[in-house]
Amino acid sequence: MMNSQCKRCRRVGEKLFLKGEKCYTPKCSLIRHPLKSKKGSKLSVYGRQLQEKQKIKLFYNIREAQLKRYYNLALKGKTSTPLKLAQILESRFDTIIMRSGLSSSQSAARQLVTHGHFLLNGRPHNIPSTILKPQDVITLKTRSAKLKIFEDLDNRLKNYKIPSYIKLERGDNKDLTITLLDTPKLEELSLPFDFTAVVEFYSR
Repeated sequence: MMNSQCKRCRRVGEKLFLKGEKCYTPKCSLIRHPLKSKKGSKLSVYGRQLQEKQKIKLFYNIREAQLKRYYNLALKGKTSTPLKLAQILESRFDTIIMRSGLSSSQSAARQLVTHGHFLLNGRPHNIPSTILKPQDVITLKTRSAKLKIFEDLDNRLKNYKIPSYIKLERGDNKDLTITLLDTPKLEELSLPFDFTAVVEFYSR
C-alpha cells in the first residue's frame, strides 16, 4: 500500500523527500513506480502558482493560514518578498532542527519539537512554528539525549553537511546545542520551489 506522503508527492508531480532518508532507498514508491511525464499537458499560470504553493505547504508541513501569515510577514522590510518568505520558512524551529541533521524530514523534526525534547534560549519550548532569530540557541535536553531516537547521533552527523548559518556543538557538559548564526542562506539549500510564484498567487 502506498504511504500517504508518497501520494502527496504524486499529487504535485514531484518528489519532495517528505520521509527523509527513506526517500533515497529502493523502498520508496516513487523509485519503484516513477512519475509519468504528462506529454502535451501544460499548467496555466494560475495552476503553476497553485502547485508551487501546495508543494511548499507539504514540504514544510504547514496549513494555508500559516503560509498566508508568512507571506504577510514577508511583505514587510526591504528584502524581496519571495526571498523573505523562504527565509521565514527556513527559520522555523522545526526546520532548523531538520537542517541541523537531528532529523531527516520536516515531519520528524516537528514531532521531536512537540514532544518537548528541546530548550530554546534555556527554556523548554515545544512550538515547531516559532521563527528563530540569529543567535537563538536550541539545546537538546539531557534526558532526551539518552533516548533511542538520538542514539548514535554523533556518528550520523559525521557524514552530514550542516549549513554555514547553523552551528552545532557540544558544550563542556556534553549538551548538544544548535545556534542560528545568521539568516538562512538559500544558495546552500537548493530548494525545489518557486517562491516568486507563491507571492504572485497571494498578490493577485
